[in-house]
Amino acid sequence: MGKQTIIWYKEHVTDLREQMQMNKAQKFDSVVVNITHPLFKREFEKEKLRDEHQLFTRSDLILSPSEWLDQVVLKLSSDLELDSEDDAIRKHSEKVLMQELNMASHLIQNGYVLMELKPGNSTNLARSIMQSSKCVILVELPMTDIRLTTLSRRKDLNTEELLGEDPWERWNRFRCHADFSSKIRLSLTLTEDLPSTEEIKRWLGEPVECINIPDYLFLRNHQNYPVLSRPHQQILAQFLKFNVHLMIQTNDEYNQHYVEYLDYLARQKFKRNDMMAGFDDLLQIPLQPLYDNLDSYTYEVFEKDPVKYKKYQEAVEAALVDRVSDKDLPSKVSVVMIVGAGRGPLVRAVINASKKTGRKVRIYIIEKNPNAIITLHSLRNEIWKDADIQIFSKDMRECEPPEKADIIVSELLGSFGDNELSPECLDGAQKLLKPDGISIPCSSTSFVNPVMSSKLYNAIRLIDRMYHPRDKNASVVANFENNYVVYPKNVYHIDDPKPLFTFVHPNHENLIDNSRFASLEFTSKVHCVLHGFIGYFETVLYKDIILSINPFTHTAGLSSWFSFLLPITEPQQIAAGQKITANFWRCTSSHKVWYEWSVSSPQISHIHNSGGRFCPIYK
Repeated sequence: MGKQTIIWYKEHVTDLREQMQMNKAQKFDSVVVNITHPLFKREFEKEKLRDEHQLFTRSDLILSPSEWLDQVVLKLSSDLELDSEDDAIRKHSEKVLMQELNMASHLIQNGYVLMELKPGNSTNLARSIMQSSKCVILVELPMTDIRLTTLSRRKDLNTEELLGEDPWERWNRFRCHADFSSKIRLSLTLTEDLPSTEEIKRWLGEPVECINIPDYLFLRNHQNYPVLSRPHQQILAQFLKFNVHLMIQTNDEYNQHYVEYLDYLARQKFKRNDMMAGFDDLLQIPLQPLYDNLDSYTYEVFEKDPVKYKKYQEAVEAALVDRVSDKDLPSKVSVVMIVGAGRGPLVRAVINASKKTGRKVRIYIIEKNPNAIITLHSLRNEIWKDADIQIFSKDMRECEPPEKADIIVSELLGSFGDNELSPECLDGAQKLLKPDGISIPCSSTSFVNPVMSSKLYNAIRLIDRMYHPRDKNASVVANFENNYVVYPKNVYHIDDPKPLFTFVHPNHENLIDNSRFASLEFTSKVHCVLHGFIGYFETVLYKDIILSINPFTHTAGLSSWFSFLLPITEPQQIAAGQKITANFWRCTSSHKVWYEWSVSSPQISHIHNSGGRFCPIYK
């Protein structure tokens, strides 16, 4: 299964070839097939039966290899008890599991194997799965336990008799034993009783590969077609943004209306319209435009932002109106310096603001990238030739234009607000600003919150294993002590973001110190796992004109910046209501800036990136 698919999940398929033909006719993409008949019991000890039971399943010649791989999900026997206290049962179950996993690898290579996860201990099951399986294991679980739901609604029942187990706790226990393996994924069964909003958000932070929809959840509309209730549709919509596969679980024969309805939900009603699709949960190393010269492609990506430069233009318009009254329009010229101009989008914003407000401007462009300077000269000579523009190929901290600026404009903000050294650059450039001059932006604040994401955690581990496949811990410290830019989707936000560091421009302090420290406390609403922290920023361009990637104040349509990821080396188990205390440092030296971070509670972690050994930002 590659693209989003719809899978037929019947309790037991007897004639596989016939089922595959029906599959194709009814427009199902795949079918769930038991590796062995549910009632077939194997013998591994007694000689005669052992030989007979070597033929424990159907031949692989029933289907072609490509059909097995692309159109079949194999299901393991559901009566295995690998954590039984009885040695005979445990050992027998181990042999059955190994036999079935070997057959699965033979049939579908690294395809999907479905496994029901029962309540209770799963230590030996996880151990055996990790040692034997080459396939992707889909762990089948209900979204919520009906006994727990009943208990929450009925106060007259005996709590001990109805005491159930949170399916997430069952899953978390198993995947922790399996070392958060990326080949262990979830097949969640939609239940009649719906989880709470927070529990749904938590599932959205897990590696959910399939949503299993039992046929009894379908209702009949006024035209007698099967549909899901509105609450079930709303839950399904949240998972469809991850392109999950959909399973229809039934004991009946095929019903094409199920397929048509789910196809309608996935591809029309809840179709994802996200201009950033394709970047989901993709780890990227943050840019260092002060140290490295950006290339033309990177400039173009940022220039396509539909919102950022519109907001910058509004800020420049407001600043120009405040600087020049209507009576001074004929005589007064405002000096606007664009520091770190790149290929000129801010220049266009300033020129447009000048024309719209009727205020005259003299523009000084300061850019250190010699390749971008060529583009800027070309634009000035061909497109901006009517504007009063001078270009300086200099670092803004070293440039000396012939006059000081009324307004300085820059876009040096990174995903964390200050991680592209905006404070250091603007502090160094403020000597170019008049005493009453305006800086755009005039302030920026970083925000951070704790998150759970197995996908991001495994993505960081994969960096190491690509180069050291036999050494699990090879250079793992370096990659978990780095920071990343990411567009987070498959993530559970444990608590809301809180403000971290603030920088104001121009900075009139006698001794400018851009080092910072803050300790923040967060509270978990449900049991979860802490994998790290996600960072954002808000910036005030001028007065009430703001740009933000903070989820609670996000500027609509803004796409220039993804979020900032600070992972932790060892995941921490967090209980509902438990406090998370995290510490963050912004450290500076003569030639570099770096972040350090740690956790003080509920468990103490070491200080990540101590001394800036792994991810310094060079000045």
